[in-house]
Amino acid sequence: MNCNIRLERHLLLLIWLLVLPFSAHTQEAPSDQTLIKALKKGGYNLYFRHEATEWSQQDLVQQKDDWLSCDGTIIRQLSEQGLKRAKRTGTAMRRLDIPVSEVLASPYCRTMETARQLDLGDVQASVDVINMRVADHFGGREAVIKSARTLLAQPPVAGSNRVIVAHGNVAQAATPVYPREGEMVIFKPDGNGNFIFVGRITSERLIHLSQAN
Repeated sequence: MNCNIRLERHLLLLIWLLVLPFSAHTQEAPSDQTLIKALKKGGYNLYFRHEATEWSQQDLVQQKDDWLSCDGTIIRQLSEQGLKRAKRTGTAMRRLDIPVSEVLASPYCRTMETARQLDLGDVQASVDVINMRVADHFGGREAVIKSARTLLAQPPVAGSNRVIVAHGNVAQAATPVYPREGEMVIFKPDGNGNFIFVGRITSERLIHLSQAN
């Protein structure tokens, strides 16, 4: 009996290993060119994780509003590379004719500065996508997740897109995606109070696409 059980388990494992790679490729992600073409028509929320930061620095929040600091001894800041790449990413967006009607950013210095360097419009600070590490100051983890999801479900101005610059941990908690620094994740409001994950493009790829356009 025990031999039969072991044999059955081995067979199930073999089937799983054979089927999994096939299943993972049955639904291919849209190509970068397809994504850009869709963005030109508007209707999407473009979630950028802040650009590259100085990882030798740490977030040392000790009291309310410490997260607003642009002092690297208190809060992690953008690196020189991050500042330059954010500017190049914004230039790429404009070259690709991707319309943007609104730019929101978490009030952290690194997110606000990323948004400003993108130069896609006036930047509005939004605690709807505040860093999860300070969620207790904004009603708790579930409250921040709910506010982030509510924002991502809101359609932008017709014919345009909304840019949201925030943190990796917010995206990880509120969506199926954990973006890299500087990466753009594309969400489509479904009109029923929810949103759909459409795709993702790294800043390097976005810059490359604009140069090849």
